[in-house]
Amino acid sequence: MAEATSQPTPPHVLDHDTLRNMDRYWRACNYLSVGMIYLRDNPLLREALKPEHIKNRLLGHWGSDAGQSFVLVHLNRLIRKLNLDMIFLSGPGHGAPASLAHCYLEGHYSEIYPDRSEDEAGMQRFFRQFSFPGGIGSHCTPETPGSIHEGGELGYCLSHGYGAAFDNPELIVTVMIGDGEAETGPLATSWHSNKFLNPIRDGAVLPVLHLNGYKIANPTLLARIPREELEALMVGYGHKPYFVEGDDPDTMHQQMAATLERCIGEIRAIQQHARQHNDTTRPRWPMIVLRSPKGWTGPKEVDGHKVEGSWRAHQVPVLDPVTNRKSLKIVEEWLRSYGPETLFDANGRLVDELRALAPEGARRISANPHANGGLLCKMLAMPPFRDYAVAVKKPAADYTSPTAVLGTFLRDVMRNNMSNFRLFGPDETASNKLQGVYEASGKTWLAGLEASDADGGDLSPDGRVMEMLSEHTLEGWLEGYVLTGRHGLFATYEAFVHVIDSMFNQHAKWLEKAKRDLGWRQPVPSLNLLITSLVWRQDHNGFTHQDPGFLDVVTNKSPDIVRIYLPPDANCLLSVADHCLRSRDYVNVIVSDKQPHLTYLDMDAAVTHCTKGIGIWDWASTDQGVEPDVVIACAGDIATMEALAAVQILKERFATLKIRFVNVVDLFRLMPERAHPHGLSDRDFDSLFTTSKPVIFNFHSYASLVHKLTYNRQNHENIHVHGYREKGNINTPLELAIINGIDRFTLAIDAIDRVTALRGVGDHTKEWLRGQIIEHLAYAHSEGIDKEEIRNWTWKS
Repeated sequence: MAEATSQPTPPHVLDHDTLRNMDRYWRACNYLSVGMIYLRDNPLLREALKPEHIKNRLLGHWGSDAGQSFVLVHLNRLIRKLNLDMIFLSGPGHGAPASLAHCYLEGHYSEIYPDRSEDEAGMQRFFRQFSFPGGIGSHCTPETPGSIHEGGELGYCLSHGYGAAFDNPELIVTVMIGDGEAETGPLATSWHSNKFLNPIRDGAVLPVLHLNGYKIANPTLLARIPREELEALMVGYGHKPYFVEGDDPDTMHQQMAATLERCIGEIRAIQQHARQHNDTTRPRWPMIVLRSPKGWTGPKEVDGHKVEGSWRAHQVPVLDPVTNRKSLKIVEEWLRSYGPETLFDANGRLVDELRALAPEGARRISANPHANGGLLCKMLAMPPFRDYAVAVKKPAADYTSPTAVLGTFLRDVMRNNMSNFRLFGPDETASNKLQGVYEASGKTWLAGLEASDADGGDLSPDGRVMEMLSEHTLEGWLEGYVLTGRHGLFATYEAFVHVIDSMFNQHAKWLEKAKRDLGWRQPVPSLNLLITSLVWRQDHNGFTHQDPGFLDVVTNKSPDIVRIYLPPDANCLLSVADHCLRSRDYVNVIVSDKQPHLTYLDMDAAVTHCTKGIGIWDWASTDQGVEPDVVIACAGDIATMEALAAVQILKERFATLKIRFVNVVDLFRLMPERAHPHGLSDRDFDSLFTTSKPVIFNFHSYASLVHKLTYNRQNHENIHVHGYREKGNINTPLELAIINGIDRFTLAIDAIDRVTALRGVGDHTKEWLRGQIIEHLAYAHSEGIDKEEIRNWTWKS
């Protein structure tokens, strides 16, 4: 690999006129950024600034805006010069003013939002909306054209950038990384993404680490370590760092112009060599370290305190211009320092010579279709999922791994879509029994190889299975991939999907805003999460790996966005997976274990059942034509098996007992239709669960979630939920079920206690059931395994 360099790049790339106009364009961006924070009127300062021109509540962040705008102006030059296909991701928190100003000056903002037109009245509305009730936030929210990264939570911009670059061979993604953001764990791991970028088939990512020295109120680490130490860190991550440093605009413009041109040249040279020689040797990709003052071009000092180059520039540098004439004067002088009268014409439009600096059409960063991925999305070429069905001669007679069956299906999904589908997972594809995909593609790997890797390693520069032991990075890749119009699935252990709780939150919020309010954003492929290695099959991992609570997190998000599916067997999993991979604008959460489980439904029955999302299994029920005495309900694979085993016990012991068996695949079917699009009407819910009979509900996760979803149903007081109780260690499967109360014996006891007709007559059976619990626990502790009758239990019709 090429050696790193920090040597100064040649200056004076820009001629005098180009330099002057680029600097003016940059000043126009800065003027708009400050105007967004402060102004509600007098947008072009056509009169002296008055208190009534200032917003009553000042919100926003100034600190990183000038640095980001500086980079954007220089990217424009090279886009025009080299006809680059480029998007820009803003990582610094609350860094939207720079992107918004850039979009407005390019004219694309007014194309999407005609009332924010390129004139004085439109500029006033543009200013007023920012961080204002009924307006837009200070991150690069979905309302910001050209954005696929909000920045509402720090740490994800670089992984989003690589996700966007995968399978986009002509795209360059410039990622601006704030130095506060660079302190986060997710950002630290995402530097390694360059080991997964194939220069032949993928695009490129150009990271720009923006060191302005401060966070909200403290210095930043990477800005305070010696330059040689920082350079060594970036080289260690596999990058070739170039430094652009200073505060003099003219010097900095020349430095940045030369450095960017050099970086883009190296990127193109790397790609050209790789593509001409079919060489996937991992290159050392260039990156830029931009060191500029925080709050660059803003007030030097306010009330005796340093502002520019200080943490005080982070948010609103001048806090009281409405009530303090001295502060009002500082704000006016600050705004006038950019010379708005030289930047905008009499109508308030950017002057022609500056408009000419922006790219045109879809080459504008704000209008690039990759940042509105639905515009480029191609439907997956899906194999017929029924072809992968598990044969079912009778219900619950044979065991198979649902995810192993899914892996074979995903193999052919991948084969049919070798440029727009990837599978993501943290070093667990084979562990999760999805290794069938390796027949279509290995694991992406451009780092070093050893001879032993050839023995089952499945490592390849051309691999489409993305494995890295960082759920954060994987989730970021997938989000960037789907937001730019491609398709994927992320499989991970149930207990550790919590690592991405907040990332899921941010993505769900993005989709909700885009889907609800922004007709110009086209639907993008859904984000599909396969949750496996489940709580009830942690025989050796123990308590640390037992946490099904991600479902609670999901149910808090907008009902227009989230879906939860708990397919009980392999055929149902195939049906659900096919549906999810075809969907748009959702986060689909699929819960399915990797261990062998019983198969209950043939494919026709599975499709019908999954389409309904909830239903009565007649073959497991004894209430045909009459009102049931009890409803046994369930959601989840182990929960379903234990519930069926309880039904079998009750049938054997009480021949006249009328049992209705209900299985739930689509968890949101439990909610009322007025609360969720998938919710059941009250009439349909009552027809399944009755209005007065006891319901014994065996649930995969925490019992409280079912109560949350059904609390206002007519029969809620009779719904008795069994679920995980935070009890477990190194247990056999039945032992774990028993100590958490979801086992067949406990369920049968609960039914006896709650069915009026069984009171008294069921006492001896209850004693036998309690004895069974004691016997099976003792056997597990003696032999370290469940009895064969449990391990190989099947349904006896």
